[in-house]
Amino acid sequence: MRDIALLTILVGLCWLALLRPWLGVVGLAILGAMHPQSYGGEFMSQLPMFKVLFLSTSLAVAVDYWKTRQWPKVFWDWRLVVLGLLFADFVITTQFALLPDTSRGRLLEVSKLVPPLLLTLWLIDTREKLHYLIAATAAGIALVALKGGYWAVMTGFGDRVYGPPDSQIGGNNEFAVALAMIIPLLILWLRQTSDSALRWAIVAAVALCYIAALTSWSRGGLVSLTVMSAMLVWHSKHQFLAIILVALGVGLALINLPEEWHTRMETISTYQQDLSFQSRQGAWEQGLSYLQSDPWTGSGFEGWRAINAKFQGFGDPGTLDWHSAYVEVAVEHGIPGFLLWSTLLIGTIISLSLMIRRGIRSGESWVVNHGAMLRASLVAYGIGGGTLGITYWELMFQILIYSVIALRLSKVPDAIAQIRSHETPK
Repeated sequence: MRDIALLTILVGLCWLALLRPWLGVVGLAILGAMHPQSYGGEFMSQLPMFKVLFLSTSLAVAVDYWKTRQWPKVFWDWRLVVLGLLFADFVITTQFALLPDTSRGRLLEVSKLVPPLLLTLWLIDTREKLHYLIAATAAGIALVALKGGYWAVMTGFGDRVYGPPDSQIGGNNEFAVALAMIIPLLILWLRQTSDSALRWAIVAAVALCYIAALTSWSRGGLVSLTVMSAMLVWHSKHQFLAIILVALGVGLALINLPEEWHTRMETISTYQQDLSFQSRQGAWEQGLSYLQSDPWTGSGFEGWRAINAKFQGFGDPGTLDWHSAYVEVAVEHGIPGFLLWSTLLIGTIISLSLMIRRGIRSGESWVVNHGAMLRASLVAYGIGGGTLGITYWELMFQILIYSVIALRLSKVPDAIAQIRSHETPK
């Protein structure tokens, strides 16, 4: 029954993509966020739903070009240049990798992120399209959080909540950070919606995302969630009410979460004595030690397998990784890769901050809201990446591209944007 439902959804999304290619991009955001085939039976779990929809969308773009003889416009941005240089660096470091075959396989996997991102840049060229895309991304992960949040409430918050199986956010730690990134997008959706019923549904989704994130039992997720929440309060139109709601939420969490959860979270303040942190610190020290001997090309993708294998007494190298996006990109791709990757993340956060300032001066709430929420999402990722190896996350690159589009649209008068889109989304 689930296979039939998932197949029906896929057929429907492909049909919409053929009618309006940009809707295919929205569908890709939903599938990428939910990873629905993980919940399917034997047939659908083997069907590459994302790839099928991507091919359908690409076909629709080609047909549209054949009819109009006009390719979608690409608006260049400095981030696109840096992104291209970053992937070029990935190719170079793969040639000098410690594990060439493993690195080449990982390079191919990471490179698959690029085509959907290019489609997004080509087809999402108005505020309305961007709104639907952000809402789809937020709704996709929020639906998974709905399942996890419901399970948490029903089990008394005793079991850990995980993300979609076999996905980048499948682990409890990764899922918690993903929820911290998605909550600002839900708030952005809420601010752009006037329908009363939908607003209440979004508010409920935000609450369930918080519940699911807390019940993941992720300490890194909790830190990421806390910083993100502080940013939401800072940018709230009703800060006093926001502070009261946060205090109420914290109080409810403290009352309902089990003692074991509190004990685990308390180790955040004594991380130096935590065995898990000591293990991660050992991996970081070993990786950075290798980086000193090869600072320009690094170890290549998955280099930790070879490096940790030489670390006598460190543990089973087959069960470890870098546990930090920053250490991961530095060790695997050297100083050039680290600088390019950091420039993408930090530079975009700075650009969004300037966008917020510009919106405040001009009195454009759309500019302020998008800048603030996208920035909060990227900051949540940056905090979570400190203790998780999430360098090549699809969700992070999506938010970067959404930021590029928002930054461009914030500088384009709405009338011009509508003319470029022929008055209605196509």
